[in-house]
Amino acid sequence: MKADAISLESWIWNAACSIRGAKDAPKYKDYILPLIFTKRLCDVFDDELDRIAREVGSRKKAFALVKADPKLVRFYLPLEPDDPDEPVWSVIRRLSDRIGESVTSHMRAIANANPALQGIIDRIDFNATTHGQRDLDDDRLSNLIEAISTKRLGLEDVEADIIGKSYEYLIRKFAEGGGQSAGEFYTPPEVGTIMSRVLQPGPGMTVYDPCCGSGGLLVKLEVAMEDLADDTKPSPLRLYGQEYTADTWAMANMNLIIHDFEGEIEIGDTFKNPKFRERGKLRTFDRVVANPMWNQNWFTEADYENDELDRFPAGAGFPGKSSADWGWVQHMHASLNDKGRAAVVLDTGAASRGSGNAGSNKEKTVRQWFVDHDLIEAVLYLPENLFYNTTAPGIVLFLNKAKPKARQGKVFLVNASQVFEKGDPKNFIPDAGIAHITDTLIGWKEAEKLSRIVDHAELKKNDYNISPSRYIHTSDAETYRPIGEIVAELDAIEAEATETDKALREILKKIGV
Repeated sequence: MKADAISLESWIWNAACSIRGAKDAPKYKDYILPLIFTKRLCDVFDDELDRIAREVGSRKKAFALVKADPKLVRFYLPLEPDDPDEPVWSVIRRLSDRIGESVTSHMRAIANANPALQGIIDRIDFNATTHGQRDLDDDRLSNLIEAISTKRLGLEDVEADIIGKSYEYLIRKFAEGGGQSAGEFYTPPEVGTIMSRVLQPGPGMTVYDPCCGSGGLLVKLEVAMEDLADDTKPSPLRLYGQEYTADTWAMANMNLIIHDFEGEIEIGDTFKNPKFRERGKLRTFDRVVANPMWNQNWFTEADYENDELDRFPAGAGFPGKSSADWGWVQHMHASLNDKGRAAVVLDTGAASRGSGNAGSNKEKTVRQWFVDHDLIEAVLYLPENLFYNTTAPGIVLFLNKAKPKARQGKVFLVNASQVFEKGDPKNFIPDAGIAHITDTLIGWKEAEKLSRIVDHAELKKNDYNISPSRYIHTSDAETYRPIGEIVAELDAIEAEATETDKALREILKKIGV
């Protein structure tokens, strides 16, 4: 009987807590995730060995065959117990001496035998020390291995989507205890579900996430496509992602494999060196989705001006030093094919910073370029306190390079700030709310206090402010703009003034004043 998601989630979290309890579990995610991933590989390998054994007569013969021809299985595991009828995982489970050193050796042997796993499960040294003290001593590592050993994760025990969901659950639990760093690798599942359903991916489409974190948004697109497809077995999406942080890149690869999804995840700085190129140009995709880190301030105007891939067009370009949000939007736009669509999570202030202020504002200039070129299809204003690295609500910006004629010259705005339930530690959007927001966005359904179709003339009148909160009031009393949005704008104004002052000082210095 196959395990259900709830019992598997409980098991997977209990295993994580077996080291030092729930409070400290997030500190050990780099140890826990590879071990659970390896347990899945071992149990699936056992199932494949059993299938071959039924044809050749014994597990011993099956071991010999796959050792001679590893292509007979998806992943070849060079772990052979003394008794070939014993589970492959028993090689790890029965370690009793120098456990950390032995686990590290086994992980590296598996990676050496499977190039696709190199850098993914062999990154961690289970024997690592800090100031002479083991980071994870053998007793706790033994407890973790034993906790993981209590449930089988083979093909007949648990379906790929269920273990994938449980794996996502574990990543979310780590995010809850991960503080500011959690937002670098995790997007709330309800936000990802809304984005993926609105983008309506079709079988065989190419999907790209330029800052994919743990790969959750790519997984959501695949799940949405399967839910939408009429075929019982639709052609899978072709998934592509790039991630800057090596540990998170490894997590994304494990996430796709454990979901049984095929994908290509590159490592590196997408903004300065995007890896997906064709014939010297930026590769384009049917769908692009992302939740980049908000308000990155370490990219300079030179990074935009020196770009060799034409991602930052004249009239748009550098959005200012204080935030790269619209720089990421430009990269995503350049990564879309002629009929491509995109969804990106941004800081709330990205929709309004600079609008209504005296003088010019670089971020508003880029926003205006996207409105004037009729690339923005919709903007969704999210509830507060959904994300793990901020209480700010955030927005989802939807782009469409082939808007239907009836929607041209207009933008659909949805203010979903009230569509949530209180949670601990974070708020969440319930299933009914997800369905309501999704249906509203897909159908461009106007509803009082929720959604409006706004034409470009009205956006221009409001100085290219595209924040739904500016146009849709959610209460009976007069509604003012959220404090967080105003503060974000003030921060941007202050940062721009500082930048201008610095430039002026340099000019005066050069002319000797």
